[in-house]
Amino acid sequence: MESNFSYLEKDKKYKDIQTACIEAEKSFAVSYSSAALQIRKALEIAVKWTYSHDGDLKIPYQDNLSSLIHNFDFREILDEKLFPKIKFIIKLGNIAAHTTTPITRDKALESLKNLFDFISWIDFSYSKDINQTPFNKNLIFDGDFFEKKTKKIMESLFREEKDFENQSKGLENQLKPIKEREFYSNLRKSNLKSRHFKCDDISEFKTRKLYIDLDIEICGWKIGSDCIEEVELDKMPTSSGKGYADYVLYSDNGKPLAVIEAKRTSVDAKKGKIQAKLYADCLEKQYNTRPLIFFTNGFETWFWDDTEYPERIVSGFFTKDELEWIFYRQKNKKPISKVEINNNITDRPYQKKAIQSVCDTFERGQRKALLVMATGSGKTRTAVSISDVLIKNGWVKNILFLADRRELVKQAKKSFSNLLPDMSICNLLDKSDDPKSRMIFSTYPTMMNAIDETKGINGKRIFTPGHFDLIIVDEAHRSLYKKYQDIFTYFDGFLLGLTATPKDDIDKNTYSVFDVENKVPTFAYELEEAVNEGYLVSYNSIETKMKFMDEGIHYDELSDEEKELWEETFDDGVTDISGEALNSFLFNDDTVDTVIKNLMEKGIKVSGGDETGKTIIFAKNTKHADFILKRFNHLYPHFKGKKAAESIYNGIKYVDEVIEKFSEKTVFHVLLYQLTCLTQE
Repeated sequence: MESNFSYLEKDKKYKDIQTACIEAEKSFAVSYSSAALQIRKALEIAVKWTYSHDGDLKIPYQDNLSSLIHNFDFREILDEKLFPKIKFIIKLGNIAAHTTTPITRDKALESLKNLFDFISWIDFSYSKDINQTPFNKNLIFDGDFFEKKTKKIMESLFREEKDFENQSKGLENQLKPIKEREFYSNLRKSNLKSRHFKCDDISEFKTRKLYIDLDIEICGWKIGSDCIEEVELDKMPTSSGKGYADYVLYSDNGKPLAVIEAKRTSVDAKKGKIQAKLYADCLEKQYNTRPLIFFTNGFETWFWDDTEYPERIVSGFFTKDELEWIFYRQKNKKPISKVEINNNITDRPYQKKAIQSVCDTFERGQRKALLVMATGSGKTRTAVSISDVLIKNGWVKNILFLADRRELVKQAKKSFSNLLPDMSICNLLDKSDDPKSRMIFSTYPTMMNAIDETKGINGKRIFTPGHFDLIIVDEAHRSLYKKYQDIFTYFDGFLLGLTATPKDDIDKNTYSVFDVENKVPTFAYELEEAVNEGYLVSYNSIETKMKFMDEGIHYDELSDEEKELWEETFDDGVTDISGEALNSFLFNDDTVDTVIKNLMEKGIKVSGGDETGKTIIFAKNTKHADFILKRFNHLYPHFKGKKAAESIYNGIKYVDEVIEKFSEKTVFHVLLYQLTCLTQE
């Protein structure tokens, strides 16, 4: 049977992609929900194919579909018109698999057309000859039926999805040899220079009926019920005095919550701004309440609360609860230009200045703030106090706290829980915690995954774009660039960054992320100031110099006995090893022993000088940490392998217990950390 994907037969490397795409096309004869699911499945196979073949693509923190398409490397090489089409496929597939909402033929057909466009881009990028045949919807055969999702159908779809997840191979195992991946990445670049990829625009009607309708429905609105299309309005500046709002979203009491102006995908969404405002003016006169404003082209959506803020780009529409909360906040929030700060949380003058600086910033209409405070000065406590002030004055309800280490998440949760005992709190890394809590703690990758996968009892997403009112970013100089940037473009809350060491590099600039001038954060409290005021103490460094580690090892400088050992160890022609190489690759007993002895003899003493104070040793990797621990136990066997030193890194069971014990006064004087497991405060 002829298929839109028959042309892929020309090249064996597309065999798996072609099989999946043809199966998706055939699924229209089963049901539109099944087709939507099969299309998403084919998309995942195609995306993973791209990663396995293209040398410019690095696998992100996890290899599920959402992580792969949002990866910065992938977005860099993908034609920009394709990304919204890919997201449409994923959204429709999710609705098919996880909700009772029926899928229409038009939406399923659009999803298949989007898959066709993405496969065409793959062919354009990685083939010498490209397919010029357009998508033919007449090739799609399906039955004439009314789709209704019964419990049995839902169970079948769920099994279908789980079967694919179980069969799906890990992406690491699919990677082609390096030379082959380099060949395809170079071919893509060459093809991009020599020809132009064409991607069809979508009509205004299709934009509304497919893309925008889908986004509205995902947020829980029911078109024809609390979301009305083509709402007629009077007193518009037209010859007839009438106008028609594309969509109006209503509260349960019949009052308009928001108006949506839709443009076709090829038109800049911002061109609908004035039109949307005029509709809002008319609705305000009619209902004596001013609705919020959205304007969109289906790919890009803008939100405008024109009573308080300029328009800003958002990742999607808001739910009814979220819009009603914005109205409630408008009417009930209190000024925060002068706030009462709880001394039980923060009682130091500089902390209070930091809190007031953030409040002043938000009061002025800015939505981002950056605190630069020395390590040990109480950044977390300050963040707790800011949260307390904003909650009590009606500015925020739901809060997200992000960190790039599990232990930082756990420490922060403990601090907030102790200082704000009435706040419902959830650590997303703990499956027993409730994600419907008011405050969520998470690492970046866990949050990225939770956006798509965490759902309530009704099957709807919990973490929608308007869910969080405040996002706190711990160690804001790390991790928030490129790789996890989508978290901050997805959620529409106030953004508060905490760091002791901001970056001002061109490609990694902490200041620009928080919309402040270079080297001029919202508030700064540096180490020198903290030392001068007596809140922190300065540090002294003790340097241990070793010739080999500084200068390397050179064959000509060795004794005859050492040269003989060298020749037994290294290949012919190796005459020198740099100090850097020694530090990176060799675990030398004498070197490690020297460092440990220096620590135990010259380190800070406690308990009247009888014991070494708490110490963290940073190791290069897990093997290095274990090697150091082995040498420590060899040098000090009388400690019996406990209450003196312990290594810690990801993969160790009950790793949190080790950190917890280290915080106690009498357990573990020395903690060996893998370098990627840094922790502060």
